[in-house]
Amino acid sequence: MASIKAKFRPSRVANNEGVIYYQIIHDRKVRQLITNYKVFDSEWNENRSMLITSHDSERKSFILAIKERIKRDLERLNKIIRHLEDSGLAYTTDEILEEFTRYKNECSLFNFMENIIIRLKQNGKIRTSETYTSALNSFKRFRLDEDVMLDRLNSDLMERYEAWHRQRGVAPNTISFYLRIIRAVYNRAVEEGIIENTFPFRHVYTGVDKTVKRALPIQLIKKIKTLDLSLMPSLDFARDMFLMSFYLRGMSFIDMAFLKKTDLKYGYLTYRRRKTGQRLTIEWTREMRSILKKYPENESQYLLPIIKNPNTNERYTYRNVGYNINHNLKNIGGMVGVQIPLTLYVARHSWASAAKAKGIPLSVISEGMGHDNENTTKIYLASLDTSVVDRANSIILKSLR
Repeated sequence: MASIKAKFRPSRVANNEGVIYYQIIHDRKVRQLITNYKVFDSEWNENRSMLITSHDSERKSFILAIKERIKRDLERLNKIIRHLEDSGLAYTTDEILEEFTRYKNECSLFNFMENIIIRLKQNGKIRTSETYTSALNSFKRFRLDEDVMLDRLNSDLMERYEAWHRQRGVAPNTISFYLRIIRAVYNRAVEEGIIENTFPFRHVYTGVDKTVKRALPIQLIKKIKTLDLSLMPSLDFARDMFLMSFYLRGMSFIDMAFLKKTDLKYGYLTYRRRKTGQRLTIEWTREMRSILKKYPENESQYLLPIIKNPNTNERYTYRNVGYNINHNLKNIGGMVGVQIPLTLYVARHSWASAAKAKGIPLSVISEGMGHDNENTTKIYLASLDTSVVDRANSIILKSLR
């Protein structure tokens, strides 16, 4: 059976750090695996093949961290050797090194998540890839950019990650959002047979708390609509996009931004939700026409005056315009006395709230907003006529006249 030992190679330059490496011996062949762990001569005990540090050393925490990494590496190398031994087949030191390198490259959380993000982008799931990137960046900040192997994710680590967010004042739903994404990545690694499930998320909160109500009553929507913003074009545009989202049955801003001119035919707008891929059709009303007429036709393929020019970075433009709109909407909210931060997302909530106030059935509201996660309503949605939702929208829009 192969043997593994941690070794230290001093620097040839006086007072410089040396490097730690692993010596692998099998069938009288010796190989070395160089690490990126560097320490001083005085911090290594050659007889015991281990790191040492004094209690008052400024480098104590650093040495202890390196010591823990060495322990994990040796455990992994010995696990690889046991697996190769159990196979009953002959193996070489090169195979041990190859398996260890593969594990380090493919089974780290950072690498595994980055590969998932790449696949999401390749499959056109850009928005989902962005949420995964956001969660990964959050975890990297928590870890101070120190990677962690997938099989090292445990309850203690995830509880510390949750506590780290709470100490920074992050909202519970946002913490849960990040934890659910990390959990989804972990579960995928389990499904692919990379690791065994040790249930590291069982002691952290991954639900969704009720949030502060973000819907406006029709009376406030009317006040926003009737504001005289003719001398403030930036605010006027923000107001128009807010109202357009409301008119379009609470359409999300990303779907609005990427509506194409070809999506509008014979008085109806047909598109697919970027989030779910669901195909929706909306009657193009006079309120929508009125807003669009205020703006010159885009040179780009897109319908609304959001991504106006071709040959531009579309996603950058969409995000930048959305940021500016939300910034200006907060000013508009102050003008009409809105008690919550006014954003484009408020328009979506407001349409659903207005529909509910008009007594419109939940199944119709779900269809209008393109929800696809309410199994109770799916039975009705399958045969629901588009005209039913259009009539519901018509009732709401008449309330603004």
